[in-house]
Amino acid sequence: MTEINRALLRKDAPIGVFDSGVGGLTVVREIMRQIPNEKIIYFGDTARVPYGSKSQDTVTRFSGQIVRFLRTFQVKTIVVACNTASAYALDALEKDTDIPMIGVVKPGANVAADVTRNGRIGVIATEATIGSRMYPKYIEELNKNVTVYCKACPLFVPLIEEGLWEDPVTDEISRRYLTELIDIDIDTLILGCTHYPLIRSTLRRIMGDGVTLVNPAYETAIELREMLAGLELLNDEPPALGSNRYQFYVSDKAEKFVRFANSIIKYGILSAKSINIEEY
Repeated sequence: MTEINRALLRKDAPIGVFDSGVGGLTVVREIMRQIPNEKIIYFGDTARVPYGSKSQDTVTRFSGQIVRFLRTFQVKTIVVACNTASAYALDALEKDTDIPMIGVVKPGANVAADVTRNGRIGVIATEATIGSRMYPKYIEELNKNVTVYCKACPLFVPLIEEGLWEDPVTDEISRRYLTELIDIDIDTLILGCTHYPLIRSTLRRIMGDGVTLVNPAYETAIELREMLAGLELLNDEPPALGSNRYQFYVSDKAEKFVRFANSIIKYGILSAKSINIEEY
């Protein structure tokens, strides 16, 4: 990792957050809850979603463009609020960036390795995240006495982005995906895509109360707070009124994004601006 340039960082600078689309809003929601004094710049790559079916080179290129865009706001840190980008691109991004960065894979892996009782951990995620083997890698480094079972769930993201959170179709697809994990008797399930917390109630109903659901969005916000505190970068005061506390940018379909964002974040998001991310 490139050495952090502390001279560039200010407590009152915003946090940059990005995702392939709207799923990263679950991370934003947790940051708002856990560290409420912070300003946030969010970018959702709605023109190029999903990342989960794309190659590592493509995801890394897209992520680099977004980081360059977020850097124009003098952000003090960047949260890669996308499991696929965390798995495929975070290492490369850190090598080229002199501000602290955090992904969503390690925080979730840390908790799963700690809370499992029978040593059987399930991971559901996009095809790219599953193919990267990042979750098993991190979990097995932390706890040698576990077995990690991975299941790609490629239909979840489009179902969620269509707003079908509580729908018979989502129920049926969920049961098909999760049956083999239930049969294996996992006791911990990582929601390895930031979209998936939006169907948490469905996943909870199907898996049953005996399975601990790990939400990396929540764990990432906690780890982010600890990282900023360690760097003495937590904002001491809430931003002044009218200071554009939360700003949202997308690469396409800004109006649809705003409608979706307001169903997740209860702060009254009034607007999102479309930009040409290819210029970065």
